[in-house]
Amino acid sequence: MRDAQVTIIGAGLSGIMAARTLVERGVEDVQLIDKGRSVGGRLATRRIEGGKADHGAQFFTVRSNELQQSVDDWLEKGWVKHWFGDPYPRYTSIDGMNTLAKRLAEDLDPVLETRITTIKESIGGFQLTSESGETCTTGALIITSPLPQTIALLEKSTVSVDSDVLEKVKRINVDPAFVGLFEVTSNTSLPPSGHKDENLPSGVERIVDHYKKGITEKCIISMYMDGEWSKEYFEEDESEIIHQMKEKIKDYCTISSIRSVQIKRWRYAQSTNIIHKPFLNLHEALPLYIAGDTFLHEDDEASRTRFESAFRSGIATGRHVSGLVRQL
Repeated sequence: MRDAQVTIIGAGLSGIMAARTLVERGVEDVQLIDKGRSVGGRLATRRIEGGKADHGAQFFTVRSNELQQSVDDWLEKGWVKHWFGDPYPRYTSIDGMNTLAKRLAEDLDPVLETRITTIKESIGGFQLTSESGETCTTGALIITSPLPQTIALLEKSTVSVDSDVLEKVKRINVDPAFVGLFEVTSNTSLPPSGHKDENLPSGVERIVDHYKKGITEKCIISMYMDGEWSKEYFEEDESEIIHQMKEKIKDYCTISSIRSVQIKRWRYAQSTNIIHKPFLNLHEALPLYIAGDTFLHEDDEASRTRFESAFRSGIATGRHVSGLVRQL
């Protein structure tokens, strides 16, 4: 870590887009920090026995001109493709969703595997301390990590936050999600696109065949469990979870063809309610902002968290903070 004009905690899509926007608007001293081994957050791809599978976001849709302009550029560069859907296209990264995140963060030099544990106010900004005891100062701070993690960090810190705003944030509920990753040796009965999200067994939200999706040469299936099922089974042993998932996937591939199973537990996957602002300021005097996919623009008709809400929240926060930094 280092001292910086602006520091962003969380290198998911919102954090990446906030950092890119700040740099594009002339703020060069931007630091992007994440506790993970890679950028991307839920733009996540796992390699499995020579194949790969997305196990976070599978695709994204476009409702705003802001995202459409970027998607047109990504299509021209060969970063994404139209996967399925007409008249509302579903786009996906050609090499897995995490590859798109890495491309967007390519010039940002993120600080990875660094968990911020406390924040305190300093002269003209904030001091951050990591789990390893490193410290740094920053003039402005943007936090884009999942809201329960953001709240926990702020409650452990000595920062004078706006209590009314914090209470508003605490009312946001975030459901967990289980994703089963099945390596299979035979073809599946899923549609030609490889995607199915209707008429599924109870508790199953969607199933994806990544061979049919076109990102791997091996047949690997992602099966997503919905929030209610995931909450019920979140503390169960993995062997029981795998057993339950196999019972639900057997209509789409033969059980004998399953070569291996991995489980991904997303503790914070999907907000069940939203905030109708693209970001919030938590401090009355200092620039301390929170953003992410839960923060939707007032004109967003979808009213649900998704790739586009994360993308637009990051850009809006970056634009706002760049204006503040230029005034200092």
